[in-house]
Amino acid sequence: MEYKFTLSTDSTCDLYQSFVREHDIQFAPLTFTIEKNGNITEHLDCFTDYAQYTAFYDELRKGGYARTSKLNYEAHMEHFTKMAQAGVKDVLHFTISSGLASTVELARDAGAKVKEQYPDFNLYAVDSLTATIGQGMLVKMAMEWRDAGKTAAETYEYITGIRTRIQHFIMVDSLSYLQRGGRVSKTTAVVGGMLNFKPVLYFDNDGKLVNAAKFRGMKKAMSGCMEAAKLVPPDMELKKAVVVHTGAEEKAKELAKLFADTFGFEPEICIMGPVIGSHVGPDAVAFGFISTETRDKCVIK
Repeated sequence: MEYKFTLSTDSTCDLYQSFVREHDIQFAPLTFTIEKNGNITEHLDCFTDYAQYTAFYDELRKGGYARTSKLNYEAHMEHFTKMAQAGVKDVLHFTISSGLASTVELARDAGAKVKEQYPDFNLYAVDSLTATIGQGMLVKMAMEWRDAGKTAAETYEYITGIRTRIQHFIMVDSLSYLQRGGRVSKTTAVVGGMLNFKPVLYFDNDGKLVNAAKFRGMKKAMSGCMEAAKLVPPDMELKKAVVVHTGAEEKAKELAKLFADTFGFEPEICIMGPVIGSHVGPDAVAFGFISTETRDKCVIK
């Protein structure tokens, strides 16, 4: 099929490799390392089998410590140069939120450099203002526009206009992973663990991850988030919603049922990749959807 532009994303979109290949999406994997018992192993964020995801979270439960790094300038140069050499002209490329990393600027700099050698190459770098399932939803929507014959410029304008209508409710099982990432203090993590606190995170309008609330237990966190979601309800024309988990499939099914009972349609369920999963830890669940409202209208109590 002939498209008016090429669709590309970094791996923080958490789309399965089978989906990426089937829908002709160019994919730039990040790297991560796992440290366990003094040994460090390096991996690419491009799992091809569901069992690889669950094995990753099992490693974390057994004491493995995962570290991630952003996609650097050289990796972007290689990614875009390959496309330019293949004759690709217009590229719509998605990156992790600028509120989490400066990746979008690296992508734009690399795209400008590639254009010096290949003048027909044009990069539209999208700062997703999100990550994981939120970024994945944006990529899928861009795919729909690409498949409908829209141009890169038209799709870029639409996607950047809808970004802050993606609502996120991320329920973390253990505070220890947020403590390692510097988002909470060690004291807060210890006390919170003793009290069975489940923190809720969300992305704000600037694409920054915010600690929104704490609930005693996961069930209360789920119901509290669903009440908050009612204030910024899904866009029922689009009906786009996803539940994601970090090796907690049964919790994800419970959350998906709660969402369906609340809003009247079934969300997709998927497992989170290792880049963002490293920071929230195993046994977390989250849901995201395209809302009628922007994120500043969301209040979680």
